[in-house]
Amino acid sequence: MKSDVDTGAMVYEGAVTHRRFKPVSHHLRYRVFSFLLDLDALDRAAENLRWFSRNRFNLFSFHDRDHGDGKSDDLAGYIRAALTGAGVDGGGRILALCYPRMLGYAFNPLTVYYCHDGDNQLAAIIYEVSNTFGGRHSYLIPADGASDRIEQSADKRFHVSPFIDMDMRYAFSLTRPGDDISVSIQTSDEEGPLLNAAFKGDASILSDKKLSSLFARYPLMTMKVIAGIHWEALKLALKGLRLRAGAPTPKAPITVVRANASNIDAAA
Repeated sequence: MKSDVDTGAMVYEGAVTHRRFKPVSHHLRYRVFSFLLDLDALDRAAENLRWFSRNRFNLFSFHDRDHGDGKSDDLAGYIRAALTGAGVDGGGRILALCYPRMLGYAFNPLTVYYCHDGDNQLAAIIYEVSNTFGGRHSYLIPADGASDRIEQSADKRFHVSPFIDMDMRYAFSLTRPGDDISVSIQTSDEEGPLLNAAFKGDASILSDKKLSSLFARYPLMTMKVIAGIHWEALKLALKGLRLRAGAPTPKAPITVVRANASNIDAAA
């Protein structure tokens, strides 16, 4: 194995935070890491990293079917078909910010895809949201390739937290991947902000040495993600929050959001 080659993969170490403002105050902070993977270079990364594999078991792995519609072993092709269907040029790199599988398990509440056009300019962001009930839905929003910070918004279409109503709006604020990264989502109702969730991390190149270090310092992190979600839900229930009515998962797997227009469901 050649651990000194460019694998086309990065890791961001940092913290995920949630701050709820109403009807009760609640705050959480967990140390986590996220991989940034070029979907067209997954096989190259797997070939050159001892502890990382694509679509098979390893200490760390990425499985295409953990994302998208859960059916395709070609996630890059699935994403590009969605971009084409939305009228977006997806001929460039597609970078996925996500948790990998560790020892065969991962749960990704949010995967962010930075989608580039044929000139390698940022063309769109896809926010892929999963809930603990087995559902998944994405928001595809065209992006301004010239902006350093991406500011976007969308109406909520997919039931996530059992403690948050459906009549909400998301405000996304994120930076381009670089030496560091920031992703923030503010959830608001008609009366103002209800919840802010964020991830901030610093970048390192993914290597075998780095993977070994991550496994030692974040043992079973991906299992702790799902455990942490249920632990925080228990604390919210003990604070008096009650379950909210959800809604069926949208039939179309992707909601396309146009500037100054309503959300549009789109089949990928």
